[in-house]
Amino acid sequence: MYLSHTRAADRHAGGAGSERKLSGRAVSAVPPTVLALGTVSLVTDLSSEMVTAILPMYLMYGLGISFLQLGALDGLYTGATALFRLGGGLVADRLRRPKAVATAGYALSALTRLGLPAAGTSVAGLSLMVAADRTGKGIRTAPRDALITAAVSEKDLGTAFGVHRAMDSCGALLGPVLAFAVLYAVPGGYDTAFLVSFCLAVAAVVIMVCFVDGPGITAAGEQLRSVRGGVSSLLVPEVRRCILTTALLGVFTVGDMSLFVGIQQRLDAPVQALVLLPFGTALVFMAAAAPMGRLADRMGRRRLFIAGHVLPAGAYAFVLAAPFEGWPALALVLALHGLFYAMTDGVLMAYVAPHIPKSSRATGLAAVQTVQALCRAVGAVAFGGLAAWSGLATAFTVFAIGMAVSVAVVTLCLTRSPR
Repeated sequence: MYLSHTRAADRHAGGAGSERKLSGRAVSAVPPTVLALGTVSLVTDLSSEMVTAILPMYLMYGLGISFLQLGALDGLYTGATALFRLGGGLVADRLRRPKAVATAGYALSALTRLGLPAAGTSVAGLSLMVAADRTGKGIRTAPRDALITAAVSEKDLGTAFGVHRAMDSCGALLGPVLAFAVLYAVPGGYDTAFLVSFCLAVAAVVIMVCFVDGPGITAAGEQLRSVRGGVSSLLVPEVRRCILTTALLGVFTVGDMSLFVGIQQRLDAPVQALVLLPFGTALVFMAAAAPMGRLADRMGRRRLFIAGHVLPAGAYAFVLAAPFEGWPALALVLALHGLFYAMTDGVLMAYVAPHIPKSSRATGLAAVQTVQALCRAVGAVAFGGLAAWSGLATAFTVFAIGMAVSVAVVTLCLTRSPR
């Protein structure tokens, strides 16, 4: 019902309207455009997380790659989006067609699902397909978030991004389950899983084309001003602080693939559990994203974003100390990891978006995302290198201390700067 009413008026109505129930709680009215984009993200993540759930087990225990190679691939998975995020934002602002640019990104990711079976056991081929998939994600992310920002009032941005991320994580929640079901029905059927993933990705593109509204082309003069504004928007003090904050915190964030393999080995979980570990993270993310978005609107988005980074520091320290093992320990770490995403992912975009001019919003959002992706890619490679050369204990120790110190430094700087 919501998908058929994406009109331009929704973008101006924003959060003004009746309240709806989501997850049993009242939230400010979420425009149909946001719900449509949430549906696209849900189906896309269902597709992509099928692949993500399979890869760590396939690479580590199927192909026998090292932790250093896994860290490099994890860094590629995170960092391949970086420069293309900025390019996607610039093109979206230049053409004033964020929907078209976002759709192109979704389509590119869909095509890579057909390339994965062709790569076979080639690590280079798989890396190429992963890079292409992440390129598609990089292209679409900033234009999509710009569409969300344009569709809702500023005071409800945290809620809107929280609802979108909750729908997105619902797909991430179901992806590993679907992957497990496919491999259970067809033992060793990786190609079958990739084909199912491709069909879902195509469905997401169709929903994007048919049900998401987007602004049209503006005059050439406004287009030129938007490009200039995209550069000047980065000079705004609040945006600069945000970029520096995400950079420092991103360097000490362990990549998902390395984290899942690390906790599986440190907490003595069976190898088969690797396929389902993303499920635990996504479950908590889905449940907490909307409440954390509402909390961010009330208590301050920047403050909640920084506080959220205390959780991974605690998770790394717990894995290091491992006071108990097995499924309870896994559940605790995955809960901290999921809550970390709920407190930071959409909250970051909701915080920085109002500080960027509307004409260059996709570019500004892309710049923040690019810095974050690059720094997290560096962190993923560094963690893999430390784990390969000195062991997982050393890697988790360095990252736990590094994250804790980074949060302390950022908090100290926060108290000395205006909100």
